[in-house]
Amino acid sequence: MLTLSAKAGNRNNRSVDWTGPIGRVERTANLFDAAVTAAGRIRASGALGLVPPTRIPQLAWALRGGVGLATVLAAFAARFPDRPAMIDDDGPITAADLDRQVQRLAAALRARWDVRRGQRVGVLCRNHRGFVIAAYAAARLSADLVPLNYGFAGPQIGEVLDRERIGLLLYDGEFHTRIDESGYQGRRVVIRGAAGGLPTVAELVAAGGPPVRGPAGGGSIIMLTGGTTGVPKGVPRTLGVRAAGSALAGSIPGMVAALGDLAEVEPIPRLGRPMVIAPPLHHTYGFLAIAGAFLLGSTALVHERFDAETVLADIERHRVQIACLVPTMLKRIMDLPPDDRRGYHVESLRMVVCGAAPLPPWLATAFMDEFGDVLFNGYASTETGAGTFATPADLRAAPGTVGRPLTGIVDIRIVDGDGRELPAGVTGRIVNKNPSMFQGYSDGKTKEMVGEHMDSGDLGHLDAAGRLFVDGRSDDMIVSGGENVFPQEVEEALLAHPAVADAGVVGVPDDDFGYRLAAAVVLEPGARTGARALQRHIKATLATYKMPRDIVFVAELPRTTVGKLRRQQLPEVIARARADAAAAVESDSIQDMGSRS
Repeated sequence: MLTLSAKAGNRNNRSVDWTGPIGRVERTANLFDAAVTAAGRIRASGALGLVPPTRIPQLAWALRGGVGLATVLAAFAARFPDRPAMIDDDGPITAADLDRQVQRLAAALRARWDVRRGQRVGVLCRNHRGFVIAAYAAARLSADLVPLNYGFAGPQIGEVLDRERIGLLLYDGEFHTRIDESGYQGRRVVIRGAAGGLPTVAELVAAGGPPVRGPAGGGSIIMLTGGTTGVPKGVPRTLGVRAAGSALAGSIPGMVAALGDLAEVEPIPRLGRPMVIAPPLHHTYGFLAIAGAFLLGSTALVHERFDAETVLADIERHRVQIACLVPTMLKRIMDLPPDDRRGYHVESLRMVVCGAAPLPPWLATAFMDEFGDVLFNGYASTETGAGTFATPADLRAAPGTVGRPLTGIVDIRIVDGDGRELPAGVTGRIVNKNPSMFQGYSDGKTKEMVGEHMDSGDLGHLDAAGRLFVDGRSDDMIVSGGENVFPQEVEEALLAHPAVADAGVVGVPDDDFGYRLAAAVVLEPGARTGARALQRHIKATLATYKMPRDIVFVAELPRTTVGKLRRQQLPEVIARARADAAAAVESDSIQDMGSRS
């Protein structure tokens, strides 16, 4: 407004450029206004109570072990020792007790196998306190930590263990068979379940050892990619204050500018309250979520297996204000009978953070219609780091968006194959520049760079308001008859049909078109529909060339532990479904001929 006034008020056409100085004044005023608003929201969130003054000496003592992953829990225990750090399927465990077990396990691992910096420790277990005890103990010893995906098959696990040179593996007893199939020859410790003669975490915690005195630092966490296109890659991230400091270096002005983004967050949750953390803890999302809960002094509510009604019951029982979920979990909640969903009092919810997989537009709208405008959608990746964040207002205005990048910190652009920036509305490569970009995979390879920006491997577009839409993976795009088709768009259209519970689309070879679209569909329990009805549904919402020519019905689709579709396996799933359908027709025909004779 000030800039417009300056332009209008320069009636003498003087050569002095007033718009520049006044524009800077306007930006400064806007930033100050955003800072004031953000400060009010910080107070409203209860952030000022996250460090009780009477516990400052205990907090300072906890920091003697260095500033790293394990310190996050130690600091929680120092501030709120009697508050449950976690409530899992075994019940609550206080922050003090959880931290004590971490420290004793670290001491036992050092005493028994001299685990320290430079060694690599793998952790393979479901969502329970054992994951935190094992992972944080490894971090306390400055060892490199490798969280493993419990959805991997034995051979996949074996390739990762071998490539990442895992010397010690802590895992749940239910995975004995997979570890045997992996061919792993290193040391093993069972976290929970049948031990089979191996040492257990409980035994090591009971035994303990001389306390680990030296500060933690220099270790890494090696997060794994989803493995949807093959063997998962390792993405090393250095732990500790030095790594954080170097990542934030030069970002302070950007962080100040990002105050305007914070001022737009509505509603504001109360920090320190219990949080639902449903994503797998081995995944980047779940791993960061539980660390964030500890940092905020919040009790983490976790379960070994996701159950929609259990989550709603947790929200009601613990007056949860923040819930971390993935899209498939939102859908399972919405698949509950309406009377069951509405039988829980979840009015305490202020923020449902969704991420890790595509969120269908219809699902975002349906969830907010049911639970209020509390849904936030995030977009990031293990390699590129921070990405975008969509508020409920964004999702209402532009369903399907993943939001905007954090002002002054994340720079996302859409470019063509030659790296030239594309205008709003045009699909191209999503490239990202931010302080948290990785430095390369553990095998020495890296992602393609476009100048200072990293290619995410995704294709997408921006709208006129600067909101990002992810259209699909670069390697998922199907060229059929000369037309480009993104399978995600077709899947979202199929999922909007009331009879469809899940859907996956892929390109299969075709003599005439090069590739044609084929879909595998899972129906809702008790629902009935046919391929032609679904094709008519697609034609009513999308261009004709986007209609799958082949649609098969299956019991389930191959997905990762966070709900991402394993698209590489779809051709095999579709071929098997076709063969089963053909065999069923042949069997019916033989039976019919027999009855006639």
